[in-house]
Amino acid sequence: MTIDVEDYFQVEAFASTIERSDWESLPRRVERNTERLLQILNDGGAQATFFILGWVAERHPELVRRVVAAGHELASHGFGHIRVDSQSFDEFRQDIRRSKRVLEDLAGVPVRGYRAPTFSIGGSSKWAHAILGEEGYAYSSSVYPVKHDLYGTPEAPRVPFSPVPGILEIPLTAVRMLGVDIPASGGGYFRLLPYSLTKGLLNHARRVNHSPAVFYLHPWEIDPEQPRQQSAPWKSRFRHYLNLNRTEPRLRRLLRNFAWTRIDRLFLGSERGPFPVVASWTGRSQVSSQDRSGRMTSSAGTSSCSPTLAERSFISPVGSGSSNGPSVTRRIT
Repeated sequence: MTIDVEDYFQVEAFASTIERSDWESLPRRVERNTERLLQILNDGGAQATFFILGWVAERHPELVRRVVAAGHELASHGFGHIRVDSQSFDEFRQDIRRSKRVLEDLAGVPVRGYRAPTFSIGGSSKWAHAILGEEGYAYSSSVYPVKHDLYGTPEAPRVPFSPVPGILEIPLTAVRMLGVDIPASGGGYFRLLPYSLTKGLLNHARRVNHSPAVFYLHPWEIDPEQPRQQSAPWKSRFRHYLNLNRTEPRLRRLLRNFAWTRIDRLFLGSERGPFPVVASWTGRSQVSSQDRSGRMTSSAGTSSCSPTLAERSFISPVGSGSSNGPSVTRRIT
């Protein structure tokens, strides 16, 4: 479970309508909405990774500390909610360095994860992973292997992969059905699709991807009373405001139907085993697994992954034969 902590006026859909210079003058609702999410997660017995915008953290320092105190993972959403593919190498480095420093100084815990605004790593911005590694990050969850007008890298693997040594990319969950990549990670699709379909997609994704689902949500998505941006394009308003009143009850159902935890505990912690992983951006057919003897193999033959990558990145779900979807993991011994 992941939460992208930004306010309603910072979303990409309103970038052409709301000037960045106006952010300070707009009523902020991110703290109250995030507090509500913390309560919902607590009620559901779930833990999550909170990708917090540095801009928000500077203005709501106690919120950052409450997220950590509640047992959730603190991670970076960048500082100023600027798309990676619109920044230079140096601008990106300064953005992620500033965000990491602000979050760590406020909470006193290491920040190892990053999510790009609008899933904007991919295509012409694959260079970002190397800079993330140089700046002390261990993983990114910024690639969405679907086709969308605002984001998406359809050719990317649908399971965790290592784009450069030392960095793990944990993509948003998607499944391929009838030749089409179907999003199964929440966000606007969680509000658009019937809940039964979301549940079915998550169960199907677990079966075919053999990896835990990565689900995301924004605090503003549980706030139907937020200010309306009437001057925004019709499509942007439709996407942003659709079914906001249904998000909270659906989220509570999701927490009852599936077990959710933090990204770092699944992919970086001590409870590791054989989740699929691929070596790089190349080829979805390169998904690796373990045969019965414990050797690394892939559908294309022997895996090209190094032993170090294999030892670090392979995880196994508990009860993988059940139909309850993403599950807690255990160490394979």
